[in-house]
Amino acid sequence: MLRQTKDGMFSLSEWFTKPATPCLYDRQLVWIAFALMVIGLVIVTSASMPIATRLTEMPFYFAARHAFFLVCSLVIIGVVVQVPLARWQQFSVPMLLLSIVLLLVVLGVGRSVNGASRWIPLGIFNLQPAEVAKLSLFIFLSGYLVRQYSQVRASFLGFAKPLAVLVLLAALLLQQPDLGTFVVMFVTTVGMLFIAGAQLWQFLAMIALAVFGIVILIVFEPYRMRRVTSFLDPWEDPFGSGYQLTQSLMAFGRGDWFGQGLGNSIQKLEYLPEAHTDFVFAVLAEELGLVGVAIVLLLIFALVFKALDIGRKSLQSELLFGGFLAFGIGIWFAFQTLVNVGAAAGIVPTKGLTLPLISYGGSSLFIMATAVAILIRIDHEQRLHVKYHPVEQEESENSTETNNDEK
Repeated sequence: MLRQTKDGMFSLSEWFTKPATPCLYDRQLVWIAFALMVIGLVIVTSASMPIATRLTEMPFYFAARHAFFLVCSLVIIGVVVQVPLARWQQFSVPMLLLSIVLLLVVLGVGRSVNGASRWIPLGIFNLQPAEVAKLSLFIFLSGYLVRQYSQVRASFLGFAKPLAVLVLLAALLLQQPDLGTFVVMFVTTVGMLFIAGAQLWQFLAMIALAVFGIVILIVFEPYRMRRVTSFLDPWEDPFGSGYQLTQSLMAFGRGDWFGQGLGNSIQKLEYLPEAHTDFVFAVLAEELGLVGVAIVLLLIFALVFKALDIGRKSLQSELLFGGFLAFGIGIWFAFQTLVNVGAAAGIVPTKGLTLPLISYGGSSLFIMATAVAILIRIDHEQRLHVKYHPVEQEESENSTETNNDEK
């Protein structure tokens, strides 16, 4: 902040030259998340205008809804940062059970879009239980790793128990069907178990089994098989199974270095389906070019780096629940970004996964905002721990360095 001098003037030089007062939360993390939300609002507004005009005759229909979701997300962040981590750990099992109930409910009364029943209509927005299940699973798994830390490292049983929960969620998700969410859950679960120190052969066995299962699911489901074949060569059927990907690749090609300019995308004019949801990154690439793409990816992975760094510091401070959960959120954001961007760029098969904090959708934005708020809370509690237990923190860091030297 600007400081007021004796004559009533603010000293700008002091603001630039003197360090800021130490803060008990990560301000950079807050600004990164806010910047991504604002970018999302701008891009969703641009990408959704043609389809909003066609469906509702109101160009800013989806933009207004997304702005409403964004305001609600900021309120959610303001509330969630007040919740102690101990409370999340205490209610981790009830949250998981609630997610399972919601996944069962969506199979009965869910709203079907493009052949998938993934949403529960709630009036103002459609709740997607899969998004709630992701966060609930990672919170549950963090609590489990704290309770069974030694067992996970020492025995196969401790490693297998959370996988049984994952299999149950997978069975419910594949009924919708929603293979993409299951893959995100699986990768994040593997990452969290690896951080907890599970044995290497268990990972290799689990990954081999998962790859085999995913291949079976693809081979015996015609629409998934079409997605894979069209991904390998989208130009073989550019007006059929490869249509969405070819249009997305055209958007990337038109973007060049600096893009066509905000609002000047051609592909969003009814050429590229789902332009404001799953393929919003293609519109961003066309309008803002390689420079815009690089800035957005740097912001997302800066957020991921922050999450991993917060997780590392928390584990060093013996705050295991917060540490495991921060690592889980970081892996989740990173992998979901890779899948969304990879699908738009033709690197991986098309999956219905949103771009964190950017894509249109109330459920995704609310859950991602909650995850960011939890990250801020984890960092806050870690800083409080260091402030009031500095000696323990130094001993923990020295112990970690000694163990690394021995290894």
